[in-house]
Amino acid sequence: MLIIFALRSLLFYLGFYSSLLIYACLCLIIGPFLTLPQRYPFFLCWNHFVVFWLKFSCGIRVKINGRENIPNEAIVIVSNHQSPWETIYLYIVFNPVSAILKRELLSIPFFGWALSLLKPIAIDRKRKFRARNQLLQQGKEKLSSGISVLIFPEGTRVSPGVHKPYQTGGSALAIEEGVKILPVAHDAGHYWPSGKFLKKPGTIRLVIGQALDSQGREVRELNQEIEQWIRQAL
Repeated sequence: MLIIFALRSLLFYLGFYSSLLIYACLCLIIGPFLTLPQRYPFFLCWNHFVVFWLKFSCGIRVKINGRENIPNEAIVIVSNHQSPWETIYLYIVFNPVSAILKRELLSIPFFGWALSLLKPIAIDRKRKFRARNQLLQQGKEKLSSGISVLIFPEGTRVSPGVHKPYQTGGSALAIEEGVKILPVAHDAGHYWPSGKFLKKPGTIRLVIGQALDSQGREVRELNQEIEQWIRQAL
């Protein structure tokens, strides 16, 4: 079975990286001539391909519960972070959305250059105080433009079953801007584990919770409620 998993994983990565290079080049050529709202559906064609290719090559499917809980307005989305999968799939579910990410990612040739055209919120994690100010300032700009903000409060990918304290930036942004905050949980790390080559066939479960009102809430209290909900959902 390990040999089969290895061959299927190899097939996936061949399609993943070759398509990434080709499509990143297309985005760099065409993207500058598109407005930001036009870039999202064009750029996300690659995300849709990866979801299809993951199912075809590795037998990994997705089941979503709670899609009806997504508000028809710009919100703050808080998700656990287990795998590269959520950085691809959640863009599709919550489009248009701007994710909080490490500034260094934008320096990656082709991929990072293309990603920068979506104007993500890129922060310097080494300077925590400045990173928080960047999150609040740029997050406000995104929300006022009708673009939701996606945050992974653990700050880095965490293996299934491992707990890391949630940072409060997402809750602080939602409260400061008076927008709803939406908890999201998934178990993608069981099937596409971070930093590992082999992938396991199965069905990733994505659960979308009820959007919470942030007005009148205290940051740490709201953050704790989000964290407890995500852990219970897992």
